[in-house]
Amino acid sequence: MSSRAGFSIAMSAALLLGGCSFMSDSLWPSLTGDDPSGETPEKIAIAAAPSEGSAQPTLSPYGQPSSLPNQPPQLGTGSFEAPGVTPFSTTGTFVGQKTQQMRGELQQLQLRLNARNRQLQQIRVSTTQNSQRYHGTMAAINTRLQLGTTPGNPVLINQWNQAQAELDRIAIDIAAMNSLANEVAADSSMSAFLLESARATYGLSGAIDEDHRQLAILEDETNRTVVLIDRLLNELSEDVSRQTTYLSNERGNLTTLSLAIKNGEIYGQSLANRAYLSAAPMASQAPALSSSAAGRSSFAIENRRPLVVIRFDRPDVAYEQALYNAVSRALQQRPEAQFNLVAVVPAQGSAASNAQNQTAASRQAQRVLRTLTDMGLPPSRVALSSTTSPAAATNEVHIYVR
Repeated sequence: MSSRAGFSIAMSAALLLGGCSFMSDSLWPSLTGDDPSGETPEKIAIAAAPSEGSAQPTLSPYGQPSSLPNQPPQLGTGSFEAPGVTPFSTTGTFVGQKTQQMRGELQQLQLRLNARNRQLQQIRVSTTQNSQRYHGTMAAINTRLQLGTTPGNPVLINQWNQAQAELDRIAIDIAAMNSLANEVAADSSMSAFLLESARATYGLSGAIDEDHRQLAILEDETNRTVVLIDRLLNELSEDVSRQTTYLSNERGNLTTLSLAIKNGEIYGQSLANRAYLSAAPMASQAPALSSSAAGRSSFAIENRRPLVVIRFDRPDVAYEQALYNAVSRALQQRPEAQFNLVAVVPAQGSAASNAQNQTAASRQAQRVLRTLTDMGLPPSRVALSSTTSPAAATNEVHIYVR
């Protein structure tokens, strides 16, 4: 019995050892590269990647991962050509003479608008060229740093100076955009004055039917010019905001790059920009004014205390200083605060006047948003909406902290 038991134990041990050897040969790869089974595997040809045929190294922008591209912000693409003014015939009345005078002023305004548009397109071309040269120089510097170079390489120092000069040219372009925005803002005030004058002329006595017909055409063309100027202002504001943020980030990148050249090593983007990119992305454009399709309020203002109330009860409302002080105090108490900007329209009057008030409220809300953006508040922290209120006697803009 003892001999049989010993034989059984010996056979079991041999089988277990054989099983372990089989498992190890099947699951673990051979260090020689040969198939453990002894069979010759079928060879599969893998086509070369397109980048393998390139003579230049394939790099992510500035040596960074492709998930964090460092490219210049996109410029606006709008063109703002005035539609022109319809020629009028002289009627001989005082109202006809007044209409002819306003027609001449509108023509001059549209000529200035076309000149502003040409200037904007020239600035965009210049900014694009400067950005391309800047990024080409930065790519050359980072390519040399990635491949390896000596500390304080004078060639890289010269290239860094070239990149700095290109960035200074972009700063000049931004200053030109700011100057152009100021000129367009003056044209916006002039166009609003012309529109109000055309509407007020209807009340003058001594007009004939032809005067009112020509006046209606002039009012429509002035209104289209007002809308075109507002769109130009919005696009300029967005371009200046994006380019200013981009320029600030690239200043930090150049500072970090100078240290990399000094040590002959590649570092990448500035740590401040890296932290910025790791946060939630900001909106690239200002949010659009919205209202409910069913005629109900898209923002409930009942039982809400606004931070600021701006009443547009006269043509020139000086609200900027009060707005800045209120928003500044709110941000001091709550640095992460966001805001609701609500256009409030009176819930009274005819359908035509309500439609006209809605159009005016939209322009006024966009104007307040541009003011906040120019003060440095990111557009992503402002949500626009509209509502009607029976308590409002004129168009208002309310700002709430959320």
